Amino acid sequence: MIRQDSLGEVPSFHEDETAFREKKSNIKHPLACFFHLFFRTSAVLVYLFCEFLSRSFIANMVTIILLLSCDFWTVKNVTGRLLVGLRWWNQVDEDGRSQWMFESRSETSKKVVSSSDSRIFWFGLIVCPVFWGFFVFSSLLSFNIKWLAVVIMGVVLQWANLYGYVRCKVGGGTKLRNMATNYLGFKLFKKVLNQPEGP
Repeated sequence: MIRQDSLGEVPSFHEDETAFREKKSNIKHPLACFFHLFFRTSAVLVYLFCEFLSRSFIANMVTIILLLSCDFWTVKNVTGRLLVGLRWWNQVDEDGRSQWMFESRSETSKKVVSSSDSRIFWFGLIVCPVFWGFFVFSSLLSFNIKWLAVVIMGVVLQWANLYGYVRCKVGGGTKLRNMATNYLGFKLFKKVLNQPEGP
């Protein structure tokens, strides 16, 4: 897995950053924010209210999978780049090996990212996979097996984007592992300090 900072043979982000610097509102990309949340919430709502929309299981299933697919493509290819300056993809080299690429904007252009856009992006990216995880457990517990394939598709697509963007934000596997180790070490150290001394 490779992490890049917009260098090398990878196509860079659009050069239209001067338009982003104009401060018209807190949300710099309202259309991208809308579609970032629209496909995600639409898929969840169609799943929750599918009995009211159509009696046909096939129509509901196809609608949900289309919405999930549109969401996956939109988040991976458009909103991640525009709203937070991150993107990830898979590339096959000459040897036929698959490499995962994680890219973030360079430090000089990160100031272009709006905090409102970033909050909307991460909120949608984190909350919706939790819903789909809950739907998996609820369909298993209620023995609603016919919906299990749909909710597993929702979990896979939503968590794939979440994982990809967390890797872009945090960095490679070693940095992620170091952060987890430091966090656990800090918690352990804090717990040891809070223990009362024995008699």
